Amino acid sequence: MWGTLADWLGGGCLVVGALLSLAAGIGVLRFPGTLDRMHAATKPQVLGVLLLLLGLALRLRTPADLGMVALVGIFQLATAPVAAQMIGRAAYRTGRVDPALLDADELADR
Repeated sequence: MWGTLADWLGGGCLVVGALLSLAAGIGVLRFPGTLDRMHAATKPQVLGVLLLLLGLALRLRTPADLGMVALVGIFQLATAPVAAQMIGRAAYRTGRVDPALLDADELADR
C-alpha cells in the first residue's frame, strides 16, 4: 500500500518538477531583460529540481539514495541564489539593467 502510494506521488512530483524546469528554460529564452531571465533561471528552476528530487526520493527509498538526493537539494538551494546574485550584479555593473525597472537602486552610490 505505502509503496504504491509513494510511487504515484513520486511520479506526480517528477512530472510537475519537469514541467516547472521546462517553464524555467522557456522563460530564460523568451524573457526580454536580464532581471526577468535571472528570475526565470532561479525561482521555478529550483522548485522544479526540488520536486524532481522529491519524486526520486519517493521512488528510490534507500538510505544511500536519500542521502545523495538530500545533498543535491542542499547544494541546489545554496548555489542558485548566489549565482542569481552574481548574475544580477554583473548585469548591473555592465549596464545591461534598465534603471527605469528598478524600484530602488542601492548600488547607485557605489
